[in-house]
Amino acid sequence: MNKRWNVMLGLVLLAGSAAAQTVKTVDICVYGGSSAGIIAGYTAKKMNKTVLVLEPGQRIGGLTTGGLGYTDIGNKYAITGLSRDFYRRVGKHYGKFEQWIFEPSVAMATFQQYIKESGLEIIYQKKLETLKKENGRITEIKAGDVIVRAKMFIDCTYEGDLMAKAGVAYTVGREPNAQYKEDFNGVQMHEKHQFPDGIDPYKIPGKPESGLLWGISSETMAEKGSGDKKVQAYNFRICLTEDPANRVEITKPEGYDPSKYDLFIRLIEKTKPNNLNAFLKFDRMPNKKTDINNQGAFSTDMIGMNYDFPEADYATREKIQREHELYNKGFLYFIGHDPRMPEGLRKEMLRWGYPKDEYVEFGHWSPQMYVREARRMVGAYVMTQANCQSKDMVKDGVGMAAYTMDSHNCQRIVVNGMVKNEGDVQMGGFGPYPIAYRSIIPKAEDCKNVFVPVCLSASHIAYGSIRMEPVFMVLGQSAAVAASLAIDSKKAVQDIDVAKLQTILRERPLASNATAEILVDNDDAPRIQQTGEWKRETRGAYGPSVFQAKPGAVASVKFSPVVVKTGNYKVYTYVPKQSGLSANTKINLVANGKSTATHYTAASVRVEGQTSGEWVELGTMKLTKGGKDYVEITNEGADGVVVADAVLFVPQS
Repeated sequence: MNKRWNVMLGLVLLAGSAAAQTVKTVDICVYGGSSAGIIAGYTAKKMNKTVLVLEPGQRIGGLTTGGLGYTDIGNKYAITGLSRDFYRRVGKHYGKFEQWIFEPSVAMATFQQYIKESGLEIIYQKKLETLKKENGRITEIKAGDVIVRAKMFIDCTYEGDLMAKAGVAYTVGREPNAQYKEDFNGVQMHEKHQFPDGIDPYKIPGKPESGLLWGISSETMAEKGSGDKKVQAYNFRICLTEDPANRVEITKPEGYDPSKYDLFIRLIEKTKPNNLNAFLKFDRMPNKKTDINNQGAFSTDMIGMNYDFPEADYATREKIQREHELYNKGFLYFIGHDPRMPEGLRKEMLRWGYPKDEYVEFGHWSPQMYVREARRMVGAYVMTQANCQSKDMVKDGVGMAAYTMDSHNCQRIVVNGMVKNEGDVQMGGFGPYPIAYRSIIPKAEDCKNVFVPVCLSASHIAYGSIRMEPVFMVLGQSAAVAASLAIDSKKAVQDIDVAKLQTILRERPLASNATAEILVDNDDAPRIQQTGEWKRETRGAYGPSVFQAKPGAVASVKFSPVVVKTGNYKVYTYVPKQSGLSANTKINLVANGKSTATHYTAASVRVEGQTSGEWVELGTMKLTKGGKDYVEITNEGADGVVVADAVLFVPQS
């Protein structure tokens, strides 16, 4: 009798276990609800595909909703399609054409618009457990109690978990310079975010036997340019507020240990800073909030404490993230309360607190650690320093990047008896460059139906330029369109028609049939007509360059759009951050042979944050398909520098 009941009970338990699992069958599965993941999912829905987004955590948007509101761009020309649309929607919230500086809650509300408009299904708190492959293709994945079967998969996590589980080749850390003939990969020691000479690393100054202060490694520095498995430092992009009505006090965090900041006190004693910006990069957000990033030799970066994170299990990652959170919260508390801190800095810090209206369900602290770099795919093509500097130009570009080659420090060590940071690299001076389609797909022998737009195939230092949130969104859209093409053509991701993909991205930038806006840049030679003397500059330009003219002999530049649909278009011109602008810049809008004179004033151009310039509205034109319409920028009557950079024609519904 007991045996019979045991058998019956076993059958019931098995039935219950099967019933508890949800099986989903879709065209495209997106793993990771980061900014790239939401845009990829939205795009795939617009391509008439069935889509499911699995988010391992409790919040979508990644760093874009997680505190990184002071957007890293490099050159806004590189940001296209739905990524650019995101910043336009944020701008609408703030009453501007575009806005690249925003509160986390506004970013979240903007992503929710995409989700609502497309009916995108997202399932939260589903961490990847197992994966099945047949004939080089992923057939299903299991995440928690959900099994997903799909034709195509897109890994939009910062860690590359699905990619790794699928057996796709990847790397962690820094390649030696020699591997890809680079200059700025591997071990590097530069002066940026560096300790000044003379700061003792030992608990008792001058006594190595006393041991090292917290956070300093006993390792010796390897040969310059050599490779290792060290990972650039993580932190949090911290949202605080100085609004008393919206402020939550920064209190002592769990396990607070002031000795973790003893080295910081030695730095303070040496450098004697007079404001918080010396060690906290305070970038102002709307409504009296901040996006605080690492600044200087000792700051929010928890250097050397993240090496295990990229390949760790979920429990270990949670532990590492919690340690980073407590370190950051402890640092803020230390600045405001430790009696060793200068009184002026303590008082300044106490003006700030956590915002009541941000991350409400997470105790007003971002749940998204800044995972700057984890796994990187070794795919069909590896982007390198040569691509960043346009020495190697790919033909299969499906997005652009333009940011400085940027790596945060990887270790804190002792050099000649002094504490030093190692690994920080910030090398720029180049314009936008294309990102290869082959860099977001694996080699064919690894997998034939997965895309990796976030942990893409790039060397450590090239990834440092590409790894920006707007670029991830661009690549997420490109991956979703490519996935749709692969499904429709029944081909592997390596075999799709890339030219067709590029055409769709160009002609349907919003993943819809809406009329595309028309951009005419000063570097679009066939669409530009110059008269008079113009100087070509690259610094601060939209795209590769900007034309500049001084007062004097009349000079002009005509921007002629290629119009595919007759209609009314709102017209903007791009004005880079530029000193000595003419008080007035004259512009002629010429449509159907009729010229309308307009202008903008230098006083009306307000460049905010690190963006290189702003779009200035000029008016509305009726453009005719096949017509000879144009916009003319001239230095006529100018009393200062006139710039001719780019003109944008936005269709009006």
